[in-house]
Amino acid sequence: MASHDTITVTDYLLRRLESLGVRHIFGVPGDYNLKLLDTVIAHPGIEWVGTANELGAAYAVDGYARMTGFGALVTTFGVGELSAINGVAGGFAERVPMVHLAVGPAQEMERSGAILHHTTGDGDYERFARAHEQITCAQAVLRPGTAGAEIDRVLATALRESRPVYLRLPADVAAERIPAPTAPLPLPGAADVNPDSLAAFLDAAEQAVAEADSTAVLADFLADRFHARTELAEFLAASGFPVATLSTGKTVVDEQDPRFVGVYSGQFSDPRTRVAIDEAGVLIRVGVLLADTTSGGFSQGFDPEAGIDLGPYSAAVDGKRFDGVPMAAALAGLTRRLGTVPAPQRIPAAPAPVDRGGDEPLTQNYLWDAVAAAVRPWNTVVAEQGTSFFGIATRHLPTGARFIGQPLWGSIGYTLPALLGAQIADPTRRGVLLIGDGSAQLTIQELGTIARHGLTPVIILVNNDGYTVERAIHGKRAVYNDIAPWNWSAIPGALGASNALVLHARTAAELDHALAEAALATDRLVFLEVVTDIDDTPALLTGFAEGVGARNGSDS
Repeated sequence: MASHDTITVTDYLLRRLESLGVRHIFGVPGDYNLKLLDTVIAHPGIEWVGTANELGAAYAVDGYARMTGFGALVTTFGVGELSAINGVAGGFAERVPMVHLAVGPAQEMERSGAILHHTTGDGDYERFARAHEQITCAQAVLRPGTAGAEIDRVLATALRESRPVYLRLPADVAAERIPAPTAPLPLPGAADVNPDSLAAFLDAAEQAVAEADSTAVLADFLADRFHARTELAEFLAASGFPVATLSTGKTVVDEQDPRFVGVYSGQFSDPRTRVAIDEAGVLIRVGVLLADTTSGGFSQGFDPEAGIDLGPYSAAVDGKRFDGVPMAAALAGLTRRLGTVPAPQRIPAAPAPVDRGGDEPLTQNYLWDAVAAAVRPWNTVVAEQGTSFFGIATRHLPTGARFIGQPLWGSIGYTLPALLGAQIADPTRRGVLLIGDGSAQLTIQELGTIARHGLTPVIILVNNDGYTVERAIHGKRAVYNDIAPWNWSAIPGALGASNALVLHARTAAELDHALAEAALATDRLVFLEVVTDIDDTPALLTGFAEGVGARNGSDS
């Protein structure tokens, strides 16, 4: 492309986003961004997805980016971007790459300090950009002379850090013409590898494994965010080491592989899992970030400073760090070095299957066993933080199934819009949403967006009469853990899903029948309300809640 070719700032950004695999942009219209949205909807390769509000859009972008690798959000200045900021912060915490584009008043209004709507009435037009500095890894205010370079810098940083970035675009700058890009966006890759550092790391790691009586692997979500799933699978296949994941990394490895020993949750782990991880002579941690919600309240039985640790762009062996060793390169090197190392492994026998229940009232234990058994390889399971997440986390899902949760940021209501984004990202994978009645009340309006786009997920709503996860921590009958009772069966139709299959289950037999119906109704949205006791919680949540209550100075 000739250097004198020019395009608008908006088209420059859309061209870059399209090169990153972005095919949908989410958001809410506002008067400042309307002309830009005209350009978006006219673009042949990108579709606009309007949501009920900006927070739902941000959550949807998060779910979309987890499936595709990158997402894009457009809001209006001030009120719109602040409505979305919680969702962007969740992406920052959980390392989800996305761009938040906030379109605001024209430059002349900024320069004059005009008191416009959606401002704070003091002429400060940088206030909301400053707020985003705290929850994004790069930011820019786009100006005609530097817009292209700034777009490239910010997007490249999002890719390298796997975190959200922020662009503020004055409305008049959107249509300004700038030089078209002449080269692809620079991506993180082989250039990040320091060959000498990698060789030194592999020598140290090989020696540590050779001297140990056993080796195990603990994998987590950063292996997914930094594009090392393939290398991790190859390493596990070559080495034969037993592997567990944290709940944040659920399905980052094949949970049906005989080497998989379960989801690790510190002292609340299944004994088989805990023995394999805590008693390993050398523990290889791949993309691990320990949080209270995923480590059993920091009750892990291994030393986080010992063993082999693989981070996004560096690695360590017994605390000695090797920079310039990206995770994928480290795993590929370990496959070459350790793939043929014979080593005795401790893989305790799997527990015997648990007998299924009968027609008694539905319990959390039966619910999650049945749901896990109903999941198929083409499903994407999205589990809300609370009884749903803690219930499904310990159940093994089939090969090929994907899992989305948000246990680190833990913003309730996240999953319903995230399901929207994940389904739009890959309509061939039927979404299965697991959400409680309290969380659903925060973002249920996006069910209308799901229906408007003709999506056909299975939504399993757990009606346990309020915030059961909070009751388990403190205040079992406190009024602040109560919610308004809704007529859930009327909700899908009221929100535009008139063709939805609405089902109910209060017993184990009714649940089995409903799940079978849902599996057959592939051409319709399925809304299944299941009722469990107000105090019934999964075992993992019970243990975690007791620890949280103690740390917060609470009792039940």
